[in-house]
Amino acid sequence: MSLRDYMGQAVVATVVREASFGYFLQVEADEEDILLHFKETDQKFEIGDEVRVFVYTDSQGRVCSSTFIPKISVGTYDWVKVTDIKSGVGCFFDIGLKKDMLLGEDDLPVHEEIWPEVGDMLYSTLKVNRNNLLYVKVATDPVIESISVKATRTDYNKNIHGFIYRTAKVGSWIYTAEGFKGFIHETERGKEPRLGEKVEGRIIDVKEDGTINVSLLPRKEEAMDKDAEVILAYLHVRKGAMPYGDKSMPEDIQERFGLSKGSFKRALGKLMKEKKVYQEEGWTYLTKKEE
Repeated sequence: MSLRDYMGQAVVATVVREASFGYFLQVEADEEDILLHFKETDQKFEIGDEVRVFVYTDSQGRVCSSTFIPKISVGTYDWVKVTDIKSGVGCFFDIGLKKDMLLGEDDLPVHEEIWPEVGDMLYSTLKVNRNNLLYVKVATDPVIESISVKATRTDYNKNIHGFIYRTAKVGSWIYTAEGFKGFIHETERGKEPRLGEKVEGRIIDVKEDGTINVSLLPRKEEAMDKDAEVILAYLHVRKGAMPYGDKSMPEDIQERFGLSKGSFKRALGKLMKEKKVYQEEGWTYLTKKEE
């Protein structure tokens, strides 16, 4: 076997000699040596000792190893965290080595604004390129499918949270804390989430195959509460009176509050029902108890 066959994997190797900066190992006799630098181990070895190491290449392209076995390897997956972002290069991940691993820009969304940020998480593995360099590879749909569990109709309308593992203009794909595989249509998200971003939402459909459709938008009653807070805040700024009511023009409402007229009327109706505001001649006023 060649060293490429070991790249990105944990192997058991034998210490064949020691230098001033580290040990040299071999997996099989007469094979090329693998460097285990002193900084890549917290153990001491003697010639002939067997040691389990992870094989990779350093920044100079040399075959190296570490006794610190990472969370992921070629062919094995786990959740790894983003540690750094470099525009035009890609994202770096902590996989458990002293050296962070790169997810190159070619494997990231075209638009950098939806690249992962530091702290985001992706279910990933490692891949080896033609130069024996290791890179992070994000899990594909079939891989996510293999670790997912099926939702049931009793899960409908439940609140969920999870990580975005794939994103596109038409929507985003999520893997939830329960292990559900889901889809968020573009109309069910306020803005396009980042790849690897943790988001919260609710289940709006359970499909026959056990996957789910998710909405990141607030429920109507939650949205109404927020919209009502916007209106109350504006009324307080205006000393308790504003020239807007349920007869106001939609474009005026949108410009002032950032709300559709329907949302504005629902929130205004809620405030009136709670006797927090009242209307007169096209104006809306705070009631005395709210001033």
